[in-house]
Amino acid sequence: MPPRTITRGGSSSSGGPGGTGGGQGKAERYMKPSLLLALREGRARYGYDLLTTIQEYGFVQGKAPPGMVYRHLRQLEEEGLVTSSWQTEDAGPAKRIYEITADGLDALTGWTDFMEQQAQSLLRFVKRYRALS
Repeated sequence: MPPRTITRGGSSSSGGPGGTGGGQGKAERYMKPSLLLALREGRARYGYDLLTTIQEYGFVQGKAPPGMVYRHLRQLEEEGLVTSSWQTEDAGPAKRIYEITADGLDALTGWTDFMEQQAQSLLRFVKRYRALS
């Protein structure tokens, strides 16, 4: 099971399937680990880059809805899994830069372990089905 997190309001929520936002589809279900992995990889640090990067993981069909991504980033920040700050050094508008925290790395490990177990279960199922053919 993926790690449980405590939100600022004190309520606990599962970061994985069946947790808050259950039934909203695969893209929603794996948004948090996708964002954490993108931040861990270091290629993406602000919203637009994250939108592009998480599409590569295969959980989002087409373009990821920006509202969904930013909502999950706010939740991750409230849970202490990411931090953010404003970058104003470059020309143009300020950009919010996100970074994964140590707790975020732990959560990503938990998610990865959970996903690996799910993948193994699915493969066992498929092999049993294929053996019937």
